[in-house]
Amino acid sequence: MADYGNHESSDDPLHILRHSTAHLLAAAVTELYPDAKYGVGPPVQDGFYYDFAFSKPISESDLGAIESRMRRIAQEDRPFVRELVSREQALEEFRKRGQDYKLELINDKVEGDEVSLYRTGEFVDLCRGPHVRSTKDLKFFKLLRVAGAYWRGDEKKPQLTRIYGTAWPTAKELEEHLKFLEEAEKRDHKKLGKDLKLFMVDERVGPGLPIWLPAGATVRRELERFIVDEELARGYLHVRTPDVARLDLYRQSGHAQLYAEYMYPPMRFEDGEELELRPVNCPHHIVVYQSELRSYRELPMRIAEIGNNWRYERSGTLSGMNRVRAFALNDAHIFCTPDQLMDEVKGSIELALYFSKVLGIDEFSYRLSARDDVKEKWLGTEEQWQLAQAALSEALESMGQSYEIGVGEAAFYGPKIDFQVRDAHRREFTNSTVQVDFQLPERFDLEYVAEDGSRQRPVMVHRGAAGSMERLFSYLIERYVGAFPTWLHPVQVIVIPITDAEGEYARRVAARLREANLRFEVDDRSERMQRKIRDAQARKVPYMAILGAREAESTHVNVRDRSGNQTDESQEEFVQRVVQEVTERRR
Repeated sequence: MADYGNHESSDDPLHILRHSTAHLLAAAVTELYPDAKYGVGPPVQDGFYYDFAFSKPISESDLGAIESRMRRIAQEDRPFVRELVSREQALEEFRKRGQDYKLELINDKVEGDEVSLYRTGEFVDLCRGPHVRSTKDLKFFKLLRVAGAYWRGDEKKPQLTRIYGTAWPTAKELEEHLKFLEEAEKRDHKKLGKDLKLFMVDERVGPGLPIWLPAGATVRRELERFIVDEELARGYLHVRTPDVARLDLYRQSGHAQLYAEYMYPPMRFEDGEELELRPVNCPHHIVVYQSELRSYRELPMRIAEIGNNWRYERSGTLSGMNRVRAFALNDAHIFCTPDQLMDEVKGSIELALYFSKVLGIDEFSYRLSARDDVKEKWLGTEEQWQLAQAALSEALESMGQSYEIGVGEAAFYGPKIDFQVRDAHRREFTNSTVQVDFQLPERFDLEYVAEDGSRQRPVMVHRGAAGSMERLFSYLIERYVGAFPTWLHPVQVIVIPITDAEGEYARRVAARLREANLRFEVDDRSERMQRKIRDAQARKVPYMAILGAREAESTHVNVRDRSGNQTDESQEEFVQRVVQEVTERRR
């Protein structure tokens, strides 16, 4: 049964515990800040939050006092009491308390004349429940952070203060979760991105528009080389297409009608021309396909690009490299005959699996994203959707892969397989996708010449095997805590001459590293050797080649890796070892 806020009621004990703790938080806030207005407070993964409007801003330094008041209320053993009242009584209750957000929810969400309230001492909330028996049942909780959030997720509405917390049935579970959060904080890609000078976001450029700094751009360049080389080896044809197109192109594809909320306003000119920043690459690749009449002998045609996309994400949803407004998608569109469809879907899955294996994406699950029954959201016929979904499910099952169904998660033109990955904070996101599309070939009247000379309609497979460069990068930063595999790291070797006397030998070692196409730096600063080593370790550089008088005389290098292991090797042995590690893309 839907709640009056923005979550579902549940009989799950953990859900009830966290929902009740959210009410406890609101009770404490309204006691400490009597003029505060409260919005909604649902349980979420690993915790809960509640949104408030304060007359004066609060910060995380205020959370200690709020949590103390929560504990005092918990000890007072206040019961959670449900009251069923008339609509008018409920409106009067919240009118009397000056709680405008609750009045709005009653008017917008409550059907019929009966309204469910929950009272906890003097605090009362609009809620269906259920809840724990008493505040005394709430013992193991912790307030975590403060953030901004638009009321009901609408940026045209007021921005409220969201207080996040976590709650667990036992002290041990709470302690374990707090340790997990501490570890996750160390892995947070936003912090590491700043510390390691990988990327930045500057308000002068705009939110959700990250700037790749030299070190991060190096990682991206290596990722792109790896991806493009592998796709070329598998028969993909790489193209480059513009970031903009006429708006009519997206009207024809259906994006202007069904994807408008994520598209930027078109650029309109005096001559009537309308240009649109592209939210997707598929219409451009269709234009490539239609540049000449295709024969069945040319199919499957796999058109690929690491193409820039622009999507208007609400400011409250933006997060580092995870959720951005401009991103580069490892995208491809396969045009094939119906008979080739199954092999192309399986080939797309296999490529995504290969990329995941090499990059160290170890844990993911499959979601078969299907449509719901809201016909206005989708293009095409029921039969086409069934055929497309059957192709995806059959491909997964033939490969021995299990999956869950995500109703309502499909693209508007067809169902898709989503590779669902969890980041360091256990947040789930879609990395790779495979989609079957019968709609765009029809909307663009795509054809190929069949073996019998007739004109036939191809099927399209939309495929993002490695996802977007930005989201993939954020995952890899957290996956490796910035200590990227040697083949990906911005600097693979730092050469450290101990004194100026080893400067000439350091230049010879550097020349050999350059000849082997390895990325290196020579740290010839006037600093102590231990300081140079600490700095290299802080940057998580895979190898340090330390050169003293003995190494210069023997043409050896004292090798220290970022874990602290040391070896003595000839210059050539060391170079060849690193080259092999890079070539094999070892993790």
